[in-house]
Parts: sequence; C-alpha cells; structure tokens
Amino acid sequence: MTDPTSTSRTTALHARHDALGASFTDFGGWLMPVRYSSDLAEHRAVREAAGLFDISHMAEFDVVGADAGAYLDAALAGRLSALAIGKAKYSLLLAPSGGVIDDLIVYRLADERFLVIANAGNRGPVAAALAERVGEFAASVADVSDDYALLAVQGPRAVEVLAALDELTDVAPPVADLKYYAWSRARAFDADVLVLRTGYTGEDGFELLAPVGIAARLWDALLVAGEPVGLVPAG
Repeated sequence: MTDPTSTSRTTALHARHDALGASFTDFGGWLMPVRYSSDLAEHRAVREAAGLFDISHMAEFDVVGADAGAYLDAALAGRLSALAIGKAKYSLLLAPSGGVIDDLIVYRLADERFLVIANAGNRGPVAAALAERVGEFAASVADVSDDYALLAVQGPRAVEVLAALDELTDVAPPVADLKYYAWSRARAFDADVLVLRTGYTGEDGFELLAPVGIAARLWDALLVAGEPVGLVPAG
C-alpha cells in the first residue's frame, strides 16, 4: 500500500521506503512509512539495537535577529533567551486562552539564531502564530521545512551507528561527547549537517538535520553503517 490518500505529501525518501516494502499511512497530511517488516521487530530493534526513522515531515523554523531570544521568550513558554549555544530546550506554543497549539524543541545555533522544530500536522498554525508574534521585535522567522530532511537514529547502539558513518565528518563536539538535548555541527556529502541528541523513543538517539538534496545518500549510508549492530528501518 503506497497511497492511502491522493492529497498526502511525501518526503524525499519516499522511493527508498517503497523499495524497502514499507506500508504507508497518512500522518499529519504526509504519506509516511508505518512499518517495513513488523511492529514487533522494529520495536525490538529500537529497544535492543537501533532503528532508522524518516521524520522529514517535521516542520523547521529559522529564527534570526538581535531580539531573537527575547522574541522567543514572548512567543513560547519558557526563557529561551537563557539557552546556551549548542543546547536545546523543550517548549510549548500556547494560544492566548492557554491551550496548546503545539509542543516543540528549540535549539540555539548562535547568539542571534535559533532553530525551532515543530510537529508536521501543526506546521500551518505554528507558522501563523510565530509570524504574528514578531511584532516590534528585531527578529525574523522563516519556514525552512522544505529545505531539509530529518533522519532519526534511535536505540542503545545509536552512538555506534554514527561512529561507523564514515560519510559524517568534522563533528564538533564529537558524537560520543554530545549530551542529551545538545547538538553538534558536522559535514556529510559536502553539505552542512546538524547532529541533534534528541528524540521521542525513550532510548538514546540522534536526529540528523540535512539538506534535502543529500537525504537519500545519507539514508543509504546510515543503513550500511548500522547493519553490523542490527539497525533496521522503522516506521
């Protein structure tokens, strides 16, 4: 099954998933792999070894400007201006009534630059709310979701997978030294990549934010690097 709805968007890796025999479902308006072999086998791999997930449907926003930190303090829950460069923080985007529009993660990339990653199904409302709240702040918000792919390596052997990924170079700080809710800069296939030590599986893991143009090559390389430790594609 490859097309539950005719209106679902697909990621840059859709052909890879199809070739691997994935079953698909609509998730937040995206046609995403729900499983490749079996739910149990993929769950066990993530708990005992590692799983590779395509989470490129997630939404990314680039926040830049002299007031970027102060703006995020006003726009989101929490004091994001106090976040150190190289660190990340879980936050909420709230409606004026106090209800939750979305939960998201904020990464501080530089003194005046932040990355906000939100959920795919809420991309539109998040984009609208972030734009509306800029007001008089010296900050700008750009939706860069279509420019990037996001791949997650999750499981107790995730560090070994990335260590074996020869295509990932210039990682600073090194993957093994990276703390939870922190990130590193790296290079892969002549492109800049962010290695984020975050995830939602309850296991150790990383998310790799890479230009969409190298997504397929990065996916293939991760499968090769992870095969010796039992990594499998997971939905």
